[in-house]
Amino acid sequence: MERLLVFAMVVALSLVASGLLLAQSNTDVGAWKLNVAKSKFVGGPEAPKSQTRTVVAQGDGTKVTVEGVAGDGSRIAYSYTTNYDGKDSAISGVGLPNGADTVVLKRVDANTVTYTFKKGGKVAQTARVVVSKDGKVTTLTAKGTDAQGHPLSVTLVYDKQ
Repeated sequence: MERLLVFAMVVALSLVASGLLLAQSNTDVGAWKLNVAKSKFVGGPEAPKSQTRTVVAQGDGTKVTVEGVAGDGSRIAYSYTTNYDGKDSAISGVGLPNGADTVVLKRVDANTVTYTFKKGGKVAQTARVVVSKDGKVTTLTAKGTDAQGHPLSVTLVYDKQ
């Protein structure tokens, strides 16, 4: 009976520890505030006035929530839950990148994830998100076209909160 109890405790502690390690291995997890001064916008809409990106580990993937104020004063508030499996996941809310309705994430390495935003099944924007080695800065580099078909290029720099 005592051996069974010890075994059960070891299994329980192992599960808790592995869950904590998995959450810590996702360097993108946390709250990130847009540093507008360090960000760059070429083509497309004007720079947001403010933006916060919150990433929460969820199962084998992540839940991302973005909130803020667009350059024209309109509200930015969208979210999605997805895995890093290369499959489309629905996005809901307002102020979506290029009006996207789905997103696909793929992990490149411990600090890098690629994003593909789609609208009606067609690629609207691609992005690469890189978390700095010290974990304090995230840089999102995106390319796509605006609603009129003009090319746009965006570099968003976020500071960890």
